[in-house]
This record gives sequence, C-alpha cells and structure tokens, in this order.
Amino acid sequence: MATSVITIPLAAAEQLALPRPQITAWIVAVYGLPSVLGLVLALRYRQPLLLTGNIFVLIFIVSLNGRLSFAELAGAAVAAGAVVIILNLLGLNGLLAEWVPAPVVMGLLAGSVLPFVAGIFTVLGQEPLIIGGAFAAYLLSSLFLGKVPPIFAALVVALVGAAVLGRFGSIDGGFRAPIVEPTLPVFSWESMLTVTPVLVVPIVLQANVPSLVFLRSQDYSPPARVLDFLSGIGTMTGSLLGPVGVSMSLPATALVAGPDAGRPEHRYRANLIVCSAFLAMLALAGFAADVIELVPRQMMLAIAGLAVIGVLGMALGQVTAGPLKLGPLFAFAVTLSDISLLGLGPAFWALAIGVLASRLLERDELKALREASTTNGPATP
Repeated sequence: MATSVITIPLAAAEQLALPRPQITAWIVAVYGLPSVLGLVLALRYRQPLLLTGNIFVLIFIVSLNGRLSFAELAGAAVAAGAVVIILNLLGLNGLLAEWVPAPVVMGLLAGSVLPFVAGIFTVLGQEPLIIGGAFAAYLLSSLFLGKVPPIFAALVVALVGAAVLGRFGSIDGGFRAPIVEPTLPVFSWESMLTVTPVLVVPIVLQANVPSLVFLRSQDYSPPARVLDFLSGIGTMTGSLLGPVGVSMSLPATALVAGPDAGRPEHRYRANLIVCSAFLAMLALAGFAADVIELVPRQMMLAIAGLAVIGVLGMALGQVTAGPLKLGPLFAFAVTLSDISLLGLGPAFWALAIGVLASRLLERDELKALREASTTNGPATP
C-alpha cells in the first residue's frame, strides 16, 4: 500500500508542476501525520485504530487535472477538516448522510477514477514491454501470490523493465537533501464549492463510518467521536503541507483488525507495525520528488491506474447495487464530462445534479437507504 499509493500524489505533482520542497511536504502530510496519530491511538486504546491519508481524497485531487492551484486545494482541504470537526461536535453526521447520499459520492468517485484505469491501456501502446509486463505481473500476482499485493508486483516488474530498457531519466544536480515547504492555503469560492463538500463525505461516510462498523463486528469499542475529531484536526493540520484527508480506511482496518492479524487483544500491534512502516516512508520523502524526473511518465500513470482498480470496482459496485441508481449514475456521467457553469467544474455539478436527481426521483430509495444505514449502525460515541 505504501509503495503504490505514492504514485497518485506524484501524478498530481507533475500535473501541477510543484517544486521539490512542496512535493516533499505533501508526502510528509500523506504518510507522516496520520501514522503518528495512529500510533498514539493504538497505544492509548489498545485497539487497531489505523488512520491514513485518504486515498479517495488523493484520487479526487488528481482527477481535477490542475483546474485549481495547489494552494486552493490546500484551502479546500483545511475547510473540509473544519467541517468534519463541526459535524462531529454537533452530531450531524447522520444529516450529512441524508443530504449527500454516499452512493452519489461513489458515482463521482467512479467517474474520477475511470480515466486513470482507462489510461493504463492508452499508455500501453507507448511502452508495451514495461506496462505490458506490469499488467501481466498484476494479473499473475492476483492469481498465484495471495499474500503479495498485486500492485507491488506490478511496480517491481515495471521498475526492472524500465532499468533493462534504459528508460530511467537523470536528475540535474544529483540527489539533494529533502526540504519541506509548507503551503499557505488560499480559500476561493470555487475551491470551497467544488472540492470541500466532496472531501468531507469520503472522510466521514466512506472511511470512518464503515471502519467503525467493522471494528464493532470484531468486538471492539472504538471511540467514534475521538476518531472523527482527530480526522478533522489531522486534515486541517496536514493540509498546511499539502491537501490531504486524514481518516480511517476500511481495507486497511480489515487487515489490522481482522482475524488474520492474530488474537483480538494483540491486533493493535499490527496497527503499530503498519504505522511504523508508513513513517519509514518519510525517509524517501526527499527522493519522491526525484521520481518524477527518473521514472518514465507513462509508467507512473500506468501504476497509478493499477493502484486504483480496486477503488473503481468498489465505487461502481455501490453505484449499481442500489437502492439509489439514478443519482449516482448522473454523478458518474457528469464527472466524466467537461461541464463548466458559473465558473464551477464537473466535480461540483456531479454532486449537485446527482443529489438533486435522487431527492426528486428516488424518494422511496432514499428512505430505504436511510433505514439500511440505521440498521448497520451509525457512528456513535
């Protein structure tokens, strides 16, 4: 996870032409702060309470294709963290779920991710040996290497292929010591309306709530209010280094809190190991900025696409599973468009049109969704 997810912010860094110190700072925000919070939580509560840089947030930022500046994205993320805290203090998470149904956000997310997955095959024609080998490694690892993440196998094969074929670039001036440069957030109306609402929903409803439900299914008693509060604080603080969403992660939580992680009373140790591994990635934060110059662009795009295939499958599954269908499908279609009205891009209109369609045309389905959410158990203290 640590080695594959890093390709996503690197792809965005290339789009935004970020200087080296800002890239380094962003990597620190994605890996460092959530890991420190995760270590503190695990030691304090003796439970596997893992916080990460939210991959949905990273994918969405990359999908904006440089429409907003890095400072505007940071401002929108800081505002999102503040909204998460306010919702938590007022106990309004349920109201958020009612007004912005999670399946609509999943439609937006699926539309954001699809171009990356399709891009794998676009760049395949440009680097058939490297990317074809990576794709084959992904498939074979999925079939035969159950304990090895397929994206890791794909990354290794791609790097070996690039080395053998002499596709690596060079770094002007050689490797340099990492320098971290904070980002001064800019709060523009466009970023606040386009980005902030989209970031809040994945943090609260698509990350924290299902992770809490899973933890309870394993007989843990997670401090839900504390986790939501730290997600908000972490998002606000981390976004001063680069736009990030700090939250739990259902796939990662299932790894550290599930039966494979050992006896229930010892599973928090898996949390400690994972957080330590993510912190170890900070040693490569300065090197990450050099990756853009070293690694072929096509390879980086292909690995980023492979890294989000699972996210696309999950999002499309929720879009088509029901009970809501029209709203999520409208959100999916609008996200893939180039719509621009009133200075606002596809992300805002996907959310607005998707929510409006569901509230007007799927009232019974919305009621069924709320009842199902209540049955599954919302986040409570």
